Amino acid sequence: MKYLAIGLIKLYQIFLSPFMGRQCRYLPTCSQYTEEAIGRFGFWAGGWVGLARICRCHPWGHSGYDPVPERLPDDARWYKPWHYGLWGGDHIDHATGPGSCD
Repeated sequence: MKYLAIGLIKLYQIFLSPFMGRQCRYLPTCSQYTEEAIGRFGFWAGGWVGLARICRCHPWGHSGYDPVPERLPDDARWYKPWHYGLWGGDHIDHATGPGSCD
């Protein structure tokens, strides 16, 4: 399942993303972030981490450098999937990334 999900993300990146334009507010982009999260944590946990990121990416949200976490939160369990992701934007480095002056 992990490799199928990563393959679908790659297809999106190759065939759809170039036509939609760069609209992601973060670095890495949401698709790159989700791909890395699934690769690092597996389909279930990584998918939830990626979903949390996609939900943070909207016009009124934060922006900047937001890497995939090195490890999952201690309270994350398969039966509490909402604990896997970072749903707010307080952890983001706003000094780098899109819209920064660097």
